[in-house]
Amino acid sequence: MNQYVFIVDDDPAVRDSISLWLSCHHYQTLCFENAVQFTQQFTADLKGCIIADIRMPGMDGLELQTHLNDIGCQLPLIFITGHGTVPMAVEAMRSGALDYLRKPVNEQQLLQKVAEAFATDQANSKQQLQTLARQTQLNSLTNREQQVAALVVDGLANKVIASDLGISERTVEVHRASVMVKLEVKTLAQLVKSYLKIT
Repeated sequence: MNQYVFIVDDDPAVRDSISLWLSCHHYQTLCFENAVQFTQQFTADLKGCIIADIRMPGMDGLELQTHLNDIGCQLPLIFITGHGTVPMAVEAMRSGALDYLRKPVNEQQLLQKVAEAFATDQANSKQQLQTLARQTQLNSLTNREQQVAALVVDGLANKVIASDLGISERTVEVHRASVMVKLEVKTLAQLVKSYLKIT
């Protein structure tokens, strides 16, 4: 899916100037005149970053940030403001904003921040895919295989696992081998590392 720069600002001149500048540098942009409009069109599969004014009528930038955090949005957020305060900047950064830029925005600085935001978004997307793949692997294990895997990760020997679960040591070995195939690992160390990542 293509990445976009979502520009949220109640000032049409600001929206248009930022959109034009970024478009000239081959970024695709979508503009919104207020935060509510953006939240109404937001979907979890959006890619890119958000540039938002921090002072807007209705839902302001910080309220937008809180809403996005609450719904699990991971799009990098760059705040811009003409009337911001230090406490506002601190709150925005503590809540995960990528940066906080003063208006009039330095165009080269904005380009740099958008490039950084896109790289962050791509890294987040890659991490999400890896997490989903590992979760799919975990879900492929049977209940007994998950029990065996958990005990192996805890450091128990096959003989002890067999005793704990009331099965033969040979059966433990079969389940353990199956776990390693499904999790695509070849050594005990890889098994432990992979299992701990997905549980």
